[in-house]
Amino acid sequence: MSTEAPGSAHIIVVGSANQDYIVRVTAPPAPGETVLAQDLLRQPGGKGANQAVAAARLNGDVSFVASVGDDPDGTDLLRGLRSEGVDTSEVEIIDRGRTGLALVSVYDSGENAITVVPGTNFALTASRVDRTVRRLAAEAERAIVVVQAELRPQIIATALRAGVEAGARCVLNLAPYQRLPDDLLAVCDPLVLNESEATALVGRPIADPEQAAAAVRTLLGTARSVVITLGAQGACWADSGGEGHLPTTPPDRVVDTTGAGDAFVGALAATLARGGGLGEATAIGVAAGTFAVRTPGAQSSYPTLADLTTERAVTGPIS
Repeated sequence: MSTEAPGSAHIIVVGSANQDYIVRVTAPPAPGETVLAQDLLRQPGGKGANQAVAAARLNGDVSFVASVGDDPDGTDLLRGLRSEGVDTSEVEIIDRGRTGLALVSVYDSGENAITVVPGTNFALTASRVDRTVRRLAAEAERAIVVVQAELRPQIIATALRAGVEAGARCVLNLAPYQRLPDDLLAVCDPLVLNESEATALVGRPIADPEQAAAAVRTLLGTARSVVITLGAQGACWADSGGEGHLPTTPPDRVVDTTGAGDAFVGALAATLARGGGLGEATAIGVAAGTFAVRTPGAQSSYPTLADLTTERAVTGPIS
């Protein structure tokens, strides 16, 4: 297990676990066109598993609530999570289940396109999520529940409601975007979106820091706090105590953006767990995401605290 700071909140990640099959191609094929891939990588992924690893690498105390199949992919994912210090005792192994997988195309620009086959991610039941989140939150002095949208709507709703009723702080990464009831968004602290997800939620284009800053102010009427990530342009945040834009220092190279958003969310959760404010958490999230794009894959690209400190990627203390 990771060595979290004294008094840190326990991080409960409810989410997906996928085996990523990553192919590198020069550019997307046109309709009817066949292109030859330069390489194929098989790496652990899934937004939930990615965020759990990202938080654990920054010394977060993390439990993962998920489902995998009793197949080689599931075995590999569990082994990898445990090696990163993530508690997998609440990951259910589904008999004769097909572990979720993602087909990822990475282009020479560093951008990617992803198709997810949910598999056993959709085997999570509301009753198990409700029971597990309540118990883990009750066992902790403080808890943060982190949820993403690669799950069925019922599971997202159950995890958030169980978390808030157990006194936990709830972080929702609404990715990929799906419409949720206002009462669920109202408990998010923060609600984390990228540009396209924010555009879908507010109904107007979000493409630059000025537009994102206006959107986070608007969304404060919907959620307790809000963060909008902007890729190479950093991120904007707002809560009841303030707001801001955190720019990013451009990396020396962009190799693969796969999982960079998950690096951001995991780093944000780990910082909030240590008692950091939303502005600091957003800054560390931006630094983690920027670090992650320089190497292929998702989890293998995530920084440790030593990585971020060495690069001086964040202004202010990293503890």
